[in-house]
Amino acid sequence: VGPTLGSEALDTSLMAALIGILLVMLFMLIVYRLPGLVANVSLVAYISLVTLIMAGFFFTDFRVTLTLPGIAGVILSIGMAVDANVVIFERIKDELRSGKSVGAAVNGGFKRALTAVIDSNITTVIASVVLYLFGTGTVKSFAITLFIGIVVSMLTAVTLTKFLLKQMVGFGIKNPALYGVSKRRDA
Repeated sequence: VGPTLGSEALDTSLMAALIGILLVMLFMLIVYRLPGLVANVSLVAYISLVTLIMAGFFFTDFRVTLTLPGIAGVILSIGMAVDANVVIFERIKDELRSGKSVGAAVNGGFKRALTAVIDSNITTVIASVVLYLFGTGTVKSFAITLFIGIVVSMLTAVTLTKFLLKQMVGFGIKNPALYGVSKRRDA
């Protein structure tokens, strides 16, 4: 692949990633309402942290060169970060449907979803380590960006999202409809 074609593919991939992220954020707002907004804030924090890590902001001797497979690793890890939030939010909705208060539903939803989220992320981390150890060139680029993305997504999905949702409950935002459960459709 020539430099011009490679540059065009890189620009197209970045544009596709931006469009995909915006559509996912819109989906999260529509389906999960307030938790979706919280997930979007966490996703922006996630993307910021991943960008800073890859740019060498935290570790000056560690920079990641983004190749097309590297971008694919970042996009996959974004998908997994969103997936973790979806699993958590569905558990929260289950708890609300069972009659729990919003505060108890948030606590129970995180507790019930935690093992599934951790298991899926650990298996992906193992896969990225194996790809890094046994891969070459662009496979290593994919593996390192995937690894960074998964580790950061665990921090944002499990800690930041939980913190922000608990703050929403603490502010008195306790209407189940704002958490994606409506009485007429979900009852």
